[in-house]
Amino acid sequence: MAQRGSGRTRLLLVSLLVTALFLITLDLRGVSLLASARSAMQTVAKPFQSAANFLFSPIGNFFGDIANIGQANERLDQLKEENKALQEKIATLKDMRGELRQLKSVLDLAGRARYEVVAARVIAFGPESSFERTVTLDVGSTSGIQRDMAVISGAGVVGVVKTVTARSAIVQLVSDPAFRMGVRIAGRQTMGILSGKGSSYFDVELLDARDTIKQGDVLLSRGSSGNRPFAPGIPVGTVVSVDDSIGALTKRAEVRPFAELSSLGVVAVILSEEAIDPRDSLIPKAPVATPTPTVTVFVTPTPSPSSKTSTKKSTGE
Repeated sequence: MAQRGSGRTRLLLVSLLVTALFLITLDLRGVSLLASARSAMQTVAKPFQSAANFLFSPIGNFFGDIANIGQANERLDQLKEENKALQEKIATLKDMRGELRQLKSVLDLAGRARYEVVAARVIAFGPESSFERTVTLDVGSTSGIQRDMAVISGAGVVGVVKTVTARSAIVQLVSDPAFRMGVRIAGRQTMGILSGKGSSYFDVELLDARDTIKQGDVLLSRGSSGNRPFAPGIPVGTVVSVDDSIGALTKRAEVRPFAELSSLGVVAVILSEEAIDPRDSLIPKAPVATPTPTVTVFVTPTPSPSSKTSTKKSTGE
């Protein structure tokens, strides 16, 4: 039994020795048995890997997309907030630009008339349900504002101060049905009384029925006693229609104001004015119309077939 076991051990050792010599010989000749086996295994396993990728990659992508949806929604909400902030900033810049234009315009008018003024912002319009037409300013008695002071925009008369607090003032607009002021026609001394009627147009009634008024006439403030509330020469508006009723005791006309009362942003309250009457120097200049370019088109008539035939005959064809 011992001899039989030792014989098997001897046979195993010989087999291992032969296998080792065989592998060494292959390696010396440049044959990589392990690489070949690995390549064969990859060739066999490749179809199974492709099938696994085909089956399981959508599942992986699905869970990946779920994670990305949350991030995308957060980014979308962030972009919406940024867009809202930008829109608000743009609106604010537009308002500021409009207010700066109005401020420049009203200061230019006050400078030409030599008025001492306090610029003010319109912070509220009177209720539309009321018959009164008023606006509230953000300046008051602490800025020198008093009752019966005239208020102007860059285009002309806006109204008159009626109520004052320390930091605010209520202005009766020219369009108020209870408003009255003396006016004259530019270039003449024809006098009249302007009255509001609760709309964007006013009425004017001449003091002397023998005087004349026509469409296109410009009205200016006539001036009040002591220049309070109105100094002379402030632009008021333009006559757009005249009432030519037969037998009327007075001449009446409808007036469109220079000031845009429905879009007031920045105005000025006149604190004091020079004693010199500016006469007609404050009349707003009419906008210069831009000429429309004209295009001249020259059309060359196409010869008719009969003319072509006659031409060929004349040339001997």
